[in-house]
Amino acid sequence: MSVKCQMRQWLTVLLVVLLAGCAGYSGRDLVPGRSTAAEVRASMGEPAMIVQKPDETWWYYPRGYYARETFVARIGADGALRGIEQRLDLANTRKVQVGTSTMEDVRELFGPPYQITRFNRLKRTIWEYRMRDFDVRWQVYVQFSDDGIAREVLQLQELDSPGADMVGLH
Repeated sequence: MSVKCQMRQWLTVLLVVLLAGCAGYSGRDLVPGRSTAAEVRASMGEPAMIVQKPDETWWYYPRGYYARETFVARIGADGALRGIEQRLDLANTRKVQVGTSTMEDVRELFGPPYQITRFNRLKRTIWEYRMRDFDVRWQVYVQFSDDGIAREVLQLQELDSPGADMVGLH
């Protein structure tokens, strides 16, 4: 076998392995209503966080560089996959209600934060999330008071992101 032929085989094997590894990244290979909880674990791995709801269980899978995507696999009481959603997006950022949303609400909405910072003198805890909206990369900071209520949401476009001059605050 020639070196060129061996190289082609090696590249083909590498491509297949890479594609197989990516198949479970977002659960694209899973089918709501047909895939089982065991198939979700086999495809996506162990969840980083689990939330038990009255009629289903949510499994959280932070993915990517700076965990810019968090997929939630919703598993029904029957053990079947009901759906998979990507939770880190600007639409969900607008759902955080200052003065009303709790730490639990935000954690259920976005999943585990990328980073947590505590400011003792201010009596504030800041949760940082990184997300991507198309090609634009965002940093979102949710500030909580000691009673666990969201007091501020700051959304900053990353400096090296296209058109990085927008700031959102609510």
